[in-house]
Amino acid sequence: MILKNWFKNIGPGPLVAAAFIGPGTVTVCTLAGVSFGFALLWAMVVSTIATIVLQEMAARLGIISQKGLAEIIRTEIKHPVIKIGTIILILSAIVIGNAAYEAGNITGGVLGLETIFGSPTITFANFSFNYLSVIVGGIAFGVLYYGNYKILEKVLIGLVILMSLAFLITAVITKPDVLQVLKGAFVPSFPKDSTLTIIALIGTTVVPYNLFLHASLVKEKWQHTSDLKLARKDTFIAVALGGMVSMCVIISSAAIKTQDIANTADLAKGLEPLFGSLSTYVLSIGLFAAGITSAITAPLAAAYVTCGCLNWSSDFKSPKFRFVWMFMILLGIVFSSLNIKPIDVIKFAQVANGILLPIIAGFLVWIMNKTSILGTYKNNAWQNIFGLIIVLISFLLSLTTLNKVFGLTLF
Repeated sequence: MILKNWFKNIGPGPLVAAAFIGPGTVTVCTLAGVSFGFALLWAMVVSTIATIVLQEMAARLGIISQKGLAEIIRTEIKHPVIKIGTIILILSAIVIGNAAYEAGNITGGVLGLETIFGSPTITFANFSFNYLSVIVGGIAFGVLYYGNYKILEKVLIGLVILMSLAFLITAVITKPDVLQVLKGAFVPSFPKDSTLTIIALIGTTVVPYNLFLHASLVKEKWQHTSDLKLARKDTFIAVALGGMVSMCVIISSAAIKTQDIANTADLAKGLEPLFGSLSTYVLSIGLFAAGITSAITAPLAAAYVTCGCLNWSSDFKSPKFRFVWMFMILLGIVFSSLNIKPIDVIKFAQVANGILLPIIAGFLVWIMNKTSILGTYKNNAWQNIFGLIIVLISFLLSLTTLNKVFGLTLF
């Protein structure tokens, strides 16, 4: 009975967790574990706490205002030049960025399947493409086209549970030293050459498009202030579970003794001689689930952001809403199946998202203090302190992203 009530009250939290645990996050966590063992687990703890704080604000804003974050930005920024500049930056970072990342999401799902089924390709004229990309993209298309919020919620909850179990079982199979794991999680350390990996771990968890996605989805589930308690519990459990999944990937990859691990598919193969075929298949299922969940949520977030910024209807069945996410999935399938690497677009997306995060985090903290929008549900002192610390961290992340992409000497 308790379990039944818990499932009944689950909201968009698992969708947010599904969105940030994509193949990119899993790959970064893999490389962190292979290169530094358990030493960087603390970065995942910090980024998980930061994500919970920001996502709680986004959820509270969505429930109280019954508007998406993009809608509020469009209406609350009064200066026309600043408004247009902010909207262009948001559309560039979220829409163009998510189109680029969608190829990685679909490819991640394909990698999970390839470990089990091999790499089936079809050659046509001078082109050869992997039709598993079409299958993964087709699943994402089917869920979004034929589903509504309740169906989407059920599908993604199932996939998140599957992904969580897969990575948890894989981590347990590696029989980690529990004391070393606890030390890595709660005692910060900065091994040599680990700075960019720490930044990447935080940057792949605290992502701007999740703030838009959460504020838009939460009003599909809840419409009353009395639901805030449920929304907070939903956010805390789902994001904490997401952080745990990422930590399990780090723990699993720390068991690999070779440095020849470039991505998660290599991690699956690398575990086989150590722990048998079981871990390979379990990890492959987890990677497939991570890819397919992000392949669903990234286009969905892009659709909500576009419709909010351009004052279009954000109804699931709206033609304009559908056009945006369909276009995202189509681009992802093309880039993935033809093995095209949109490096320049991804670099642009990194820069745009890096710049966007402190702006959106700062705007969110500002808006969460407006009595005209939130009344008595505005931020308290502690929420503002945590929020401002996160804005500062995201600003440093932004500088580091610019430094990494352009090779600047900012610090």
